Amino acid sequence: MDAPERFEQLIAYLSSHLPAPVDQQPAADGSILFTGGSPGDVVVLLTQTSVTVAEYSGDWETPYRFVVKPRRVGVLRWRRLPESALMGALAQLIKGAKEARLSRYRVCRICAEATPPEWMSNLDVCQTCSEHQTDAIH
Repeated sequence: MDAPERFEQLIAYLSSHLPAPVDQQPAADGSILFTGGSPGDVVVLLTQTSVTVAEYSGDWETPYRFVVKPRRVGVLRWRRLPESALMGALAQLIKGAKEARLSRYRVCRICAEATPPEWMSNLDVCQTCSEHQTDAIH
């Protein structure tokens, strides 16, 4: 299988194996940034030579601007690996990134929902409940 065909195969694999929904953002250099999950769980950067798998993460730079800062889990040089080894390793990296992300979720003490860390108002209350608490006071 030649490189362009294998690149297309990787696009299809990532589209179907990342947590749904999957967002694809092509870049000018031919690479594609995938984000799987809502809220995001796994971020994958596919280039002409490598696949980088990361846990979704980020910071609020301002109260209205969230900047994604993925935490890298692993990089595969996809042209160097046989197909079955590549797909197996990729599946494990995706699984590991998702598990790492979900392990950071916190349960809100008010609504009891598991919430990503960036959506917590403090250590034990989500932003939604925090806003409702504030609304009830005023």
